[in-house]
Amino acid sequence: MRISLFSLALVGGLACAYPAAAGPVLDRVKAQGVVHCGSVERPGLATAEGGEDKWSGLNVDVCRAIAAAVLGSPDRITFHEYETPKQYDAVRNGEDDVSFLTESEIYDHQLAGKVLPGPTVFVESHAVMVPEKAKERHVKDLAGQSICFMTPSPVDHTVESYFERQHLSFVAVPYSEDGEMVDAYLVQQCHAIAYEITTLATVTDPGINKQKSRILPESLTVFPIMATTATNDAQWSAIVAWTVHTLISAERPETKWYHGGTKALPIDGADLGLDKGWQDRMVKAVGHYGEIYDRNLGNKSPLKMARGLNANQISGGLLLGPFLE
Repeated sequence: MRISLFSLALVGGLACAYPAAAGPVLDRVKAQGVVHCGSVERPGLATAEGGEDKWSGLNVDVCRAIAAAVLGSPDRITFHEYETPKQYDAVRNGEDDVSFLTESEIYDHQLAGKVLPGPTVFVESHAVMVPEKAKERHVKDLAGQSICFMTPSPVDHTVESYFERQHLSFVAVPYSEDGEMVDAYLVQQCHAIAYEITTLATVTDPGINKQKSRILPESLTVFPIMATTATNDAQWSAIVAWTVHTLISAERPETKWYHGGTKALPIDGADLGLDKGWQDRMVKAVGHYGEIYDRNLGNKSPLKMARGLNANQISGGLLLGPFLE
């Protein structure tokens, strides 16, 4: 049977005229009426408040944005913690729809073949903190001083690596319990403390600790926290990725030359199995990335963390989403 090029073009055109068929995860999410998310508990990113079912933070708000896009409401989510190997089974078995993970967490729990690393939602770093009145202004000034850190942990390696690269030495004060480590620092059993910057920000919170401290400007290491999805559904991975990219790009202001807000990255919902207004609805529900950051980590939060590396690229940071040129 002969098939003309016109016939093929017509069939292709008709196929493109219909919305994308729903994939298995999108079907499941719509049937259950909920998006299941999880991550390691981190201040400002994912924190349980007032019970296991009440979570807040930047990761949680990204999950809420996905629910708003897919289900029409930001409240239709569940969120839980990854800490024990058993809790990571929810990632390994594909029970969670979105998991916010670092490369170390993926490696340590052998998840590389189970998850697709998606866009970065937060740039985390290991940093060092000293008392506000301390004379040190840079990490290298701590040569010969005592530094508390958790072991075994990634921070253990980054502190050692930093001073080795600088050909300097320090007095290591390792701890296996983070609460004990913070208490030791607050009574100056060690002069400085090295940890993830989000956790250090809680130590500087005057509502928690009266001793004033400051975080030194250099990062020992920098790494992304990514919105990951299971490897078996490309459509769902695309929905999650375009949701994060929309939140980041929507912070771009309108100019004479570029669109701003959700128009900075217009994505046809039909291509994803979503409706036409999915982007406007989710940004209205949770705000763009800058607003999410501000209320969870920035000036409207107890942490008062500067945007730093998590600033939009238009402001000199590392976060960059696609935008309409």
